[in-house]
Amino acid sequence: MTDSASAAQVLELDDIQGTVLRQRPSPYVGAYFLLRVDDAADGRRMLAHLAPRVASAARWWEPPDRAWFSVALSHSGLRALGVPQASLDSFPAEFRQGMAARAVRLGDVGESGPEHWDPPLGSTDVHVALSVFAPDEAGLQRVLDDARRALSGLPGVSVIYRLEAEQLPTRRTHLGFVDGIGEPDIEGAGVASILHAGGDHYGYLPGFGPTIKAGEFLLGYTNELGRVAAMPQPDVLGRNGTYVAFRKLHLQVAAFRRYLRDNASSPEEEELLAAKMVGRWRSGAPLVLAPEHDDPDLAADPMRANDFNYRHEDPTGLRCPLGSHIRRMNPRDALTDSIVDVKIHRALRRGTTYGPMLPEGQLEDDGAERGIVFIFMGADLVRQFEFLKTQWANDGDFVGLGTEKDPLVGDNDATGTFTIPRRPIRRRLQQLPRFTITKGGEYLFMPGLRALNWLAELED
Repeated sequence: MTDSASAAQVLELDDIQGTVLRQRPSPYVGAYFLLRVDDAADGRRMLAHLAPRVASAARWWEPPDRAWFSVALSHSGLRALGVPQASLDSFPAEFRQGMAARAVRLGDVGESGPEHWDPPLGSTDVHVALSVFAPDEAGLQRVLDDARRALSGLPGVSVIYRLEAEQLPTRRTHLGFVDGIGEPDIEGAGVASILHAGGDHYGYLPGFGPTIKAGEFLLGYTNELGRVAAMPQPDVLGRNGTYVAFRKLHLQVAAFRRYLRDNASSPEEEELLAAKMVGRWRSGAPLVLAPEHDDPDLAADPMRANDFNYRHEDPTGLRCPLGSHIRRMNPRDALTDSIVDVKIHRALRRGTTYGPMLPEGQLEDDGAERGIVFIFMGADLVRQFEFLKTQWANDGDFVGLGTEKDPLVGDNDATGTFTIPRRPIRRRLQQLPRFTITKGGEYLFMPGLRALNWLAELED
């Protein structure tokens, strides 16, 4: 690496929106807002109001107003703010097209197709996406009251969608699994942002695999291919930014429970089957390290719960099936002698739950909206997010499983299978239904803080 490329890996933490590199504290309450900008000047004034409230990666632990803001914009939103056409044209084609236009490629078909999405998701009316989180409801409400007062003086900006999101009492997903395990270690940021139990200590955790270059997740830095990827122009707009795939995913909790019951002979076998499909027990303990029984003590130990690989510890998937969710989304060292192929397809994830819990043991759907807001962040939507969806989630060739799909998030249609290696005879689950339904999505760009101010200062 050249001296200049090496120097580029010193991250400009004070210019990076903190949510890119830092984990959200726990517990939390929050909301997502989608805005439409009908007057460019009002839209820019809104950004001028919001920019000082966005916590950078350098001051994440003491955010303004004790709340965690992030701001991202769609391609149509950048246009609505008055970004010059030359800059708009410098964004990659997939971002300009938007997620809805690429739905078939992503497996968003049938009941997950854009024609069934919650409006206005997938439309050109979505210009700005805001997320705001706070440790408690009172703190969140103070921030929202301030934002409401600011918007009341900006008639050219309107809120067109709001989605409440908060951590469930179990601190797990609606399917009962601990989430957010296994985030990549980014060069220059590491995993020092992982929040330990107790809420006041941040430290390094082992088992995250090799450090990945910052250019895989942030524009303006060297990536794993040894180059700085093309970024939107001018540089002040693109540098320290990242692309976001925002997905509202409805979880078929009752259907998942019924499938486990129908394919298991006991509650204990149901738990094992759930773990085989995901690759971890609901506690977060990985099957590679706890293949027969859940191990809550292992799961609770941040120094051990993610410290494993596949090539030597479980090459044939007898512990963790080759087609399980976590093994697909991060094959670690299992694919080739080189780990480069895996490193260029990693993703930063910032998911949150929404909707009420389905009562424990209930096997029939109650009609409530519940699921996950899935947030992907990375420097290349095609090579990272879309690759994960098309190749690793919705195909099985890369692990020798033909047309098998991810049992949890794949676009299954009740005709597929899921293979569980075992001796003497493997088990194949049949008629795998779709447990995750896409209710909407957007491709967004999350600028750096200087870029937010540049956007706010544009002139007609």
